[in-house]
Amino acid sequence: MNLEEKTLSSEVIYNGSVVKLNLVKAELPNGKTASREVVNHPSGVTVAALTNDNELLFVRQYRYPFHEIVLELPAGKLEKTGTPLENAKRELLEETGAVGYNFISLGKQMVSPGYCDEVVHMYMCRIDHFEQQQPDEDEFLEILRIPLDKAVEMVLNNIIVDGKTQTAVLKASMLLRSGAV
Repeated sequence: MNLEEKTLSSEVIYNGSVVKLNLVKAELPNGKTASREVVNHPSGVTVAALTNDNELLFVRQYRYPFHEIVLELPAGKLEKTGTPLENAKRELLEETGAVGYNFISLGKQMVSPGYCDEVVHMYMCRIDHFEQQQPDEDEFLEILRIPLDKAVEMVLNNIIVDGKTQTAVLKASMLLRSGAV
């Protein structure tokens, strides 16, 4: 069965500094047309960085869309220069001051494929050492260390609600438990 949709037209209706919104007219597999609103985002990275005691580094920060403080793994949007891994290393250093080693890909996650093209590339690593934290000018963060087992419990009890963080915590835990890393 053919499930693909064909783009007939696309109009940019908003072009901001972080996202772009397109109104798309698409031809459906049955020949009818439909409107699609698509948010374009440069995508992002997140890092499950582990201490030698299997503690994960987290950041707490205010997230305006929800008007609340959210507990997340270090993360950020992809810059145009550099690979996702290079971006992950940069974000880890900027947000926490940590320098990691033995980076392992945890895959990627489509954030909300019904309307947005954002993909988050997830990594895990061990922490080698710490340098000076270098947050962005508009970034205010509190750094926490949480034991991996406690973080898994927090995901399962819906205390950690950020999707990329949930996925990366659970994947990192499964890989460590299985002995794959």
